[in-house]
Amino acid sequence: MHLSRLLRSIVCSFGLAATFAQAAGFSTIEIPADREGPAIRGAVWTPCATPAGDIQLGRTTIRAVRDCPLAPGAQLPLIVLSHGYGGSYLGHHDTAQALADAGFVVAAISHSSDNFQIRGGPDDKISALATRTTDIKRLIDHMLQQWPAHDRIAADRIGFYGFSRGGYTGLVLAGARPDFERLPPLPSSPCAKDLQSPACTLMRQRFQELLASPLAHDARIKVAVIADPLSTVFDAEGLKDVKTPILLWASAYGGDGVTPASVAAVRRNLPVAPEWRVAEKAEHFGFLAPCSPAQIEAKSEICRDAPGFDRTAFHATFNAEVTAFFNRHLAPKP
Repeated sequence: MHLSRLLRSIVCSFGLAATFAQAAGFSTIEIPADREGPAIRGAVWTPCATPAGDIQLGRTTIRAVRDCPLAPGAQLPLIVLSHGYGGSYLGHHDTAQALADAGFVVAAISHSSDNFQIRGGPDDKISALATRTTDIKRLIDHMLQQWPAHDRIAADRIGFYGFSRGGYTGLVLAGARPDFERLPPLPSSPCAKDLQSPACTLMRQRFQELLASPLAHDARIKVAVIADPLSTVFDAEGLKDVKTPILLWASAYGGDGVTPASVAAVRRNLPVAPEWRVAEKAEHFGFLAPCSPAQIEAKSEICRDAPGFDRTAFHATFNAEVTAFFNRHLAPKP
């Protein structure tokens, strides 16, 4: 292939023919409390033509430009991000940056009942599964209605990225129906020792009351990338209504309650076969952004990787594949 044609095909495959971003803009958001839930904090990454610098946020270092204004142009697709248990809106900042560089608006939140600042008892860990989809629905509402540049978002081109419990969140938003009876009791749960104990009965009653209303689905989400989802709550019957195109990633070794077998079961049970990838030599936390020196020095659990796994190198490939997948499904039609 002639060099100019080769370059042109590479550009088009990533959907970058119109604009070449040099960095990602970064700004924080707060979704006000309302009848659907408490206030939620998050961040938005946007395409930006200004060279990036380092922004230090606690122990996390991101490469971005604060409050970079959007350049005039066409409406942009939106990707919403959902983190795993005890995470935050910064957990996948490198993936958000890569997507913003490619021309997407990317919005992430720290989930209202499940984030690094809120780690309750065993019943709270489980009941937080009920509020996650509502959090994402509220995030999309905010981005389409209240975000200062909401008129620049293409409301018919919205994608989702979720990791671990965030992957569970994406499957439910896409139409899955979880069966929480399939969840094994947590080791610290009163139900782990005695299913008939008063404490276990009270916990199960509280949980069932919380789940009395159907979990939120959101048809505005047209496509999803799901990485190492918490998936023991889904069987074929619970997944039968999921028709959204999905790119499904599994880590080779799993962890934190997620196993390669449980993710492979999602692959088999989805009625529309997903695109399938395995992160070789990776454990569960390998999908989180490469750790900063401060995070490594603090010996954070999320920074530990299996021998032979290079998280930085993996994320270069992973982010490119995620970006290409979203471009195939959300790029403007000719």
